[in-house]
Amino acid sequence: MILVTGAAGKTGQAVIRALAQRGAAVRALVRRPAQGETVRRLGAQDVAVGDMRRRADVAAAVQGMRAIYHICPNMAPDEVAIAGGLMDAARRAGVTHFVYHSVLHPQVEAMPHHWRKMRVEECLFTAGLSYTILQPAAYMQNVLAGWETILRRGVYCIPYSAETRLGMVDLADVAEVAARVLTEAGHEGAIYELAGPDVLTQAEVAACLQQVLGRPVRAETIPRDEWASQARAAGLSAYAIDTLLQMFHYYEQFGFWGNPRVLTCLLERPPTSFEAFARRTAGT
Repeated sequence: MILVTGAAGKTGQAVIRALAQRGAAVRALVRRPAQGETVRRLGAQDVAVGDMRRRADVAAAVQGMRAIYHICPNMAPDEVAIAGGLMDAARRAGVTHFVYHSVLHPQVEAMPHHWRKMRVEECLFTAGLSYTILQPAAYMQNVLAGWETILRRGVYCIPYSAETRLGMVDLADVAEVAARVLTEAGHEGAIYELAGPDVLTQAEVAACLQQVLGRPVRAETIPRDEWASQARAAGLSAYAIDTLLQMFHYYEQFGFWGNPRVLTCLLERPPTSFEAFARRTAGT
């Protein structure tokens, strides 16, 4: 059986779905009992309810597991400690494969969220576990947060310049790779960059959406102080807001993309283009 942590989030759900399609037995670690039904519908055979920060909860969740796919809570300032506790529990339980969901370019200290994931990767090297590290780019699915505004007003809102260049990846492709890595031999010790095939400015993203939807769509930059006020009102923590603002600043200055060749090799097909993702989302 394979344990998926952070199973109720969008990444965890996608990975569970992909594993179920390959016939893998999955235990989903969720924070709240109400989330259990959701992950069961996606194909999880077992559900563990607990907090990744609680040693007893983690020890119970890893018992009997062959492999772990670890997704840390998003924007967690204690990500290194959380991962360290899970690695300790995995080693004691005899887990044979630890797969860590990291991020593309974790080497960038200017983005604290990335830098903490680099520290987790460093811990894995000395944890005494057989490991694989996946480093996905930003998801195409992030566009869906503003989908209603895109459809209703024809505005694609972003907290950085419309000329910011991003190479987004389809989460479904990432999940397919995760399932392969967890169910096939030969991926131990690998670090895989997972980048999409297109590097687009945000104006080009809007133009693609316009073409797919058959209606005007324009990219509009939200002032970052306005974005921060909205994020606070939505309940985002001060740490998460500050971390995201630093990430947005980096994106605007330098862009964020990688090479799609590794993803192509792992999928054994071309990765999903942004246009294909948009058409799938729009049902066209």
